[in-house]
Amino acid sequence: MRIAVTGSIATDHLMTFPGRFSDQLVAEQLNRISLSFLVDDLQIRRGGVAANICFGMGSLGLNPILVGAVGADFADYRSWLERHGVDCESIHVSELHHTARFLCTTDEEHNQIASFYTGAMAEAREIELGPVAQRVGGLDLVLISPNDPDAMLRHTEEARQRGIPFAADPSQQLARMESEQIRELIDGAAYLFTNDYEKALVEQKTGWSDEEVLDRVRVRVTTLGPKGARIDRKGEPSLHVPPAPERGKADPTGVGDAFRAGFLAGVAWGLSLERCAQIGNLIATHVLERVGSQEYELSRTTFLERFTAAYGAAAADEVAPHLRCPHP
Repeated sequence: MRIAVTGSIATDHLMTFPGRFSDQLVAEQLNRISLSFLVDDLQIRRGGVAANICFGMGSLGLNPILVGAVGADFADYRSWLERHGVDCESIHVSELHHTARFLCTTDEEHNQIASFYTGAMAEAREIELGPVAQRVGGLDLVLISPNDPDAMLRHTEEARQRGIPFAADPSQQLARMESEQIRELIDGAAYLFTNDYEKALVEQKTGWSDEEVLDRVRVRVTTLGPKGARIDRKGEPSLHVPPAPERGKADPTGVGDAFRAGFLAGVAWGLSLERCAQIGNLIATHVLERVGSQEYELSRTTFLERFTAAYGAAAADEVAPHLRCPHP
């Protein structure tokens, strides 16, 4: 199954604040916030939603097609992704701008305040999916993840016109986009990915109820943080998939991207929606246990051991034939 992942490619600057953001907020002054947080740590890591998703899929043995825009400073990052199974031949390289930057501060309760510099990502709107599909012999699914808003709309419309199934993952761009734009991104999607807060925001900004959203998408996937994930389909009961047990918490950045990577791997392998979400949950746990979105390594043996412990031997037996983790 040929899956293209469109979206951001960035460098992450991750900082840690040894306190709680909520303790610094004054209820009567929320309209005039002026805060500075002295942080204890700075980690510079590879990131970007689309790149994180592709890295996760590649770590499971797939060869996802990464579609996005970067600067001339991308050479080392490109090499890293290609070594992890990612097809980078459809990436646009800007002659004017640096690769995007994500700056994020996390407090002791894993709340986050972040900013994003788009840089070269603004040129993603110039990318056509047609040449990508032609180069690889056709596309079976395109994931539209957070990106330049015009690029997200263009990729969605082109996927519709070309009859390519698409998955909508508006997440961070929901705050910026207008109601009509969000409706355009979602309508007709094979899959809609959000977390529980974003789910409510989608309904608020589109004016659609939960049932009306389900009229327009085939599968609605909602991540629930420490409670796992929920899958909804029109006329079907909700399916709740509990999380995979963690071995510690380091940083939540990229956890949602890792879930999508695992879920899409399951889709590519033709597994049930429950198995897809279970794989996503376990990959997400691997990211939570590290600082940085691409700092984990997947071993086939260890992955199956943890998967069996979390979801049972029968579930692991369904997943095992498909795993091609590059690490021993």
